[in-house]
Amino acid sequence: MFKETFSSQLTEQGILISDHQLHQFNLYYKLLVEWNEKMNLTAITDENDVYLKHFYDSVSAAFYYSFEGEKHLIDVGAGAGFPSIPLKILFPQLNVSIVDSLKKRIGFLEHLVSTLGLKKVSLYHDRAETFGQNKRFRESFDIVTARAVARLSVLSELCLPLIKEGGDFLAMKASGGVTELDDAKKGIEILGGEIKGDYSFNLPIEESERHIIHITKVKKTPKKYPRKPGMPNKTPL
Repeated sequence: MFKETFSSQLTEQGILISDHQLHQFNLYYKLLVEWNEKMNLTAITDENDVYLKHFYDSVSAAFYYSFEGEKHLIDVGAGAGFPSIPLKILFPQLNVSIVDSLKKRIGFLEHLVSTLGLKKVSLYHDRAETFGQNKRFRESFDIVTARAVARLSVLSELCLPLIKEGGDFLAMKASGGVTELDDAKKGIEILGGEIKGDYSFNLPIEESERHIIHITKVKKTPKKYPRKPGMPNKTPL
């Protein structure tokens, strides 16, 4: 039963979780299942699977990267809030923004954020390509996260334009992460990124492979990126 070991699994990784935070995760699960009956948020609804494959998997980035301090994080294509909302629960000082192209999902996230009592969370209904060309947001974030959104060659064009120089892009991938990284190297360089690491581990219990690809922004992204909606996916760099 992974839910019962969730707290101890995090403690083993050096992350202490309070009773209040455990209560927030419990509420999160209940709301996810409730809203999933009205709209497609996730195919995973078993409680233990949600705690393992969504909650634990989302916060695994914190095993390799520090989210301490009042950093500004943007989550691209967060869907039901992964990985940014679990990270926000564990690190409440984070300033979190989420951009997602589906208005219904934004509606769920608004209700979730309100119910969990989360502060300093901003939600934006927009395409990542358009959002990345918005002068208000472009190259303004310390951290960009993306989990199970698109291939890394596509993701890099959506995410790197949002990061300030010296900031970090954390792409959370499954077993195909190594191949995706090889395919994306050229584009990452064009977009101003530099590969810092590929952290690999296996999820507890099911032992499925995971990769957290860490890319640092070392120079400004050329103004023409990201290209118009659909173009990054149609013709990746």
